[in-house]
Amino acid sequence: MKFSQRIGKSPSVKLVQHETIDEALMNSLWSVLMLVYFDNVKFEPHYYGISKHSSLTSLLTLLWLHYFKKPIDEIPHQFSITLKKLRVNFLTGEWYEQLDFLEACAKNGGEHQKKNLIDQCNHYFKLENSAYRFVNGELSEITSEVEIKSVEQATNVAGNYGGVREHLARALQLMNDRNSPDYRNSIKESISAVESLARVLSGDNKAALGQALKQIEKKGSLHPALKSAFSSLYGYTNDSSGIRHALSDGSTHEKSDARFMLVSCSAFVNYLIDLNGE
Repeated sequence: MKFSQRIGKSPSVKLVQHETIDEALMNSLWSVLMLVYFDNVKFEPHYYGISKHSSLTSLLTLLWLHYFKKPIDEIPHQFSITLKKLRVNFLTGEWYEQLDFLEACAKNGGEHQKKNLIDQCNHYFKLENSAYRFVNGELSEITSEVEIKSVEQATNVAGNYGGVREHLARALQLMNDRNSPDYRNSIKESISAVESLARVLSGDNKAALGQALKQIEKKGSLHPALKSAFSSLYGYTNDSSGIRHALSDGSTHEKSDARFMLVSCSAFVNYLIDLNGE
């Protein structure tokens, strides 16, 4: 972990890839394009073009017309040259240009190939924690910028709130681990961040979250309804079959649950800090 990350100046893990595509996701998306479209070209002996009647020819023609907006007679006769141009254009483009190109391929490809492309892209968008998905054939943002900024603000707190930062950073890491995500413990870390902050604000470093929130409420710095709402969330994590107790091997907690708790706890952390004039 970098120095700036250890002291909370920059988050070690992003909630999602928003307005960016990292190298791993970019390479996966290009590989999907290759597998769905460009690897399916069959060449005749001594011929390096593609059949004028193939579905790929139709796709390239539509891309030149509607995406690149170039004359179709500029499409190279040798497919290897065309593919090289497409590859360079995609891998060196801005994140939004890459998504534009994916969307153009999805809209202009054959029906079977289109579905395959969308399914594969959505798989990698989810795997690499991207904020974007194909919805009804068009790319849509599924995580708001407000949520992302809320999490980043909470993970950058310093001073007396170092414990808060550590819990939220750990929650992000557990949720986003590509090889072995741990959603249960991510949720535990998120609620522990609120508990850590509540202890600081209440002045009782041994209080459980419910008791600490009561003390903060008595000081007049927390609305009773908000205290009740977050106490209910805390109760969820302390339920006999919930997060902070041992679960049976068959119990699972989806990423959506972990993300909800991370965003909610981050927002509550920011709210309490602002409310107490810190």
